[in-house]
Amino acid sequence: MKISAEKVKELRDRTGIGMMECKKALQESNGDIDKAITRLRKRGYARAKAKMSREAQEGRIGSYIHMKGKIGVLVEVNCESDFVAKTDEFKELVKNIAMHIAAADPTYISSDEVPQKVLEEEKGVIREQFKDSNKPPEIIEKIVQGKLGKFYKEVCLLDQPYIKDDKVSVKELITSHIAKFGENVRVRRFARFELGKS
Repeated sequence: MKISAEKVKELRDRTGIGMMECKKALQESNGDIDKAITRLRKRGYARAKAKMSREAQEGRIGSYIHMKGKIGVLVEVNCESDFVAKTDEFKELVKNIAMHIAAADPTYISSDEVPQKVLEEEKGVIREQFKDSNKPPEIIEKIVQGKLGKFYKEVCLLDQPYIKDDKVSVKELITSHIAKFGENVRVRRFARFELGKS
């Protein structure tokens, strides 16, 4: 099937992925743009996972001030090249992550950062809620694991539903940009300040 240059350009504009990849996805999808986007996303996420282990030393420090100066955020987001760091799309990603941190108030970047002591305390609280339930211990442990997932969504930036689109997590947002940029992207650190809170 012959794919028009206009259709390839439209797909490229919508996804930010290279022309040849877009043309190939359109050919495989019989010219259907939505199906082509799905194909590109599947391929992109696979490639993005491979890129996640690569070193990311470039990037930007972004800031966001909210509620007329009552909440402020500083965040460092890294990528692999100065070229990507200077793009408007990367700057927008950094700004959106800072805005998300201001709104969602995460404590940690990922579940790996949650101290063991905090984790054990949380597990203890959950177990305490079910101590009189007559449920077998293995069922209680399954409940604990399930509730820990909810706990991570509350306190870990990457696990939180993204404030601008709660159908995706912040991690999925970043992964989609890794696929688009062709480089690893990661949040290195952040600080959130709220007036009157320590």
